[in-house]
Amino acid sequence: MFKKILVANRGEIALRIQRACRELGVRAVMVYSEADREAKYVKLAEEAVCIGPAPSPQSYLNMPAIISAAEVTDAEAIHPGYGFLSENADFAERVEKSGFQFIGPTPEAIRIMGDKVSAKQAMIKAGVPCVPGSEGELPDDAVQIKRIAKTVGYPVIIKAAGGGGGRGMRVVHTEAALVNAVQMTKAEAGAAFNNPAVYMEKFLQNPRHVEIQILADKYRNAVYLGERDCSMQRRHQKVIEESPAPGIPRRLIDRIGERCVAACKKIGYRGAGTFEFLYEDGEFYFIEMNTRVQVEHPVTELTTGVDIVKTQIMVAAGEKLPFTQRQIVMRGHAIECRVNAEDPYKFTPSPGRITMWHAPGGPGVRVDSHIYTNYFVPPNYDSMVGKIIVHGDTRDQAMARMRTALAETVVEGIQTNIPLHRELMADARFMEGGTNIHYLEEWLGRHKR
Repeated sequence: MFKKILVANRGEIALRIQRACRELGVRAVMVYSEADREAKYVKLAEEAVCIGPAPSPQSYLNMPAIISAAEVTDAEAIHPGYGFLSENADFAERVEKSGFQFIGPTPEAIRIMGDKVSAKQAMIKAGVPCVPGSEGELPDDAVQIKRIAKTVGYPVIIKAAGGGGGRGMRVVHTEAALVNAVQMTKAEAGAAFNNPAVYMEKFLQNPRHVEIQILADKYRNAVYLGERDCSMQRRHQKVIEESPAPGIPRRLIDRIGERCVAACKKIGYRGAGTFEFLYEDGEFYFIEMNTRVQVEHPVTELTTGVDIVKTQIMVAAGEKLPFTQRQIVMRGHAIECRVNAEDPYKFTPSPGRITMWHAPGGPGVRVDSHIYTNYFVPPNYDSMVGKIIVHGDTRDQAMARMRTALAETVVEGIQTNIPLHRELMADARFMEGGTNIHYLEEWLGRHKR
């Protein structure tokens, strides 16, 4: 096991990794920008290093500053968390070339799965079902593009090969709009991701977003930890996640989970990862793989009893997975609500000083958050300030516990989206389970403030 790990992230995930390190008896070095000087995990740190001013390119995206911090503190490994540099293959490569262990997959695996075209090709080879579409990058020839779209069938969606987070996508309903849509998406992809390659897929009308969590070690052992339903989204950003996915037969989950494990073994994957699928009419269609820990990992931890972050660190240190697939047993139901510092209905960011913070408690309630009374939420980063996660024996019990937890939560001084969560937890259709990826946006359209 490592003696010292540098945590190259901020916010609630930095605190989550710090706690995992403590449990393992590992010293955690926390890096921070000038805007995060007062963060809880910095105050709790045994060692902390300022890596630059508030803007991300000068701090959390500054590779030389992070590697220098690891060098001066004698860290042995770097945990990237999620976001920032966590899925940057060049960063993973620089970390390992500098003599540190990257707590994540190999740079090669990140490259394969980070490019949506190569990821899809790898999944087809591994027998994982994919959305029908172009076999690779779209050509420049307009006639060929139209021919591919005709074969796939309208509506189609044009996606950036290097995209993510809901950016670099365009839905096309008619042939007349096709070529222009491809050119616009290419231009956007080149500017946003430095990669103008795009591909085409069939646009599924009413799918659910279901993902499979996996863990793998370097000895080609891999397991899947059930599924998460992340269909409650706004602008492709997840708002509520739960596990297991309501109404999907276990045999279908097991079948797709086994294929994900086989794919991991085939590409020599190491660490934590998530296969994301669209699910419609009893079929799963692969869309992408996240080669890192997910924001919503706690719902899987609560239903399986597996500490995903600790296991990430253990396999990066060269240990074998401490369990087999047969030992993974899902119990009960878990739900997570992301708490964002924003107007609950207009979604405008609401940074500022928190004058009062009271976290909920009680049986089956977990809060992952780095905020505290008098903490200043900086305006420089993502608006998420925490997550409320609950676990119950049944989905109904988990929802009742979430309603109680949300009612108990107090955040003053800034706005949060907790009022929205309270309404959604009382929504009859969501309570029934199985809503599709468009449901939340349609709900917001009906409930305009």
